[in-house]
Order: sequence, then structure tokens, then C-alpha cells
Amino acid sequence: MRLDKFLKVSRIFKRRTIAKEVSKNGRVLINDRVAKPGTELKAGDILEISYGQKTIKVKVMKLADHMKKEDADSMYELIEE
Repeated sequence: MRLDKFLKVSRIFKRRTIAKEVSKNGRVLINDRVAKPGTELKAGDILEISYGQKTIKVKVMKLADHMKKEDADSMYELIEE
């Protein structure tokens, strides 16, 4: 699954365009490497996302093309905020 789509489906970002912009500007690291919006994710990857003055670190638990709002947080595990 593409990084920008994961960020949108998991509801870390509300819109895919925002997820795409954040990752395009080099503010997302996957396993300590700068990631582009089209970078493919797999379960177990560690994402470090910097936006605004916040930085969060999450672990990808599962990938799904569609997810209900109440189940979206099961796609990742928050490691650090």
C-alpha cells in the first residue's frame, strides 16, 4: 500500500492530499529513511511523522484499502508522541 493512502485510510491525516504534501516535503521517515508519497509500506514498518510542531512515531500493524472510522486506529500502534 502506498504511504499517502495508508496515512489517509488510517486517519492519521484526514485527506490524502495533505498526506501527500507532508510526505513530499520529506517529513515522513520509514525505518529511518526519507519516504515519498508512493513508497510501498508493509506490516512492521516504523513511521516517524513530523507535522506542525509535533512528531509521532507509529508502527504499521496491518494494511487495508478501506477501514471504518472506529476501526482505523487498529492499523497502527502509537510508539511515541
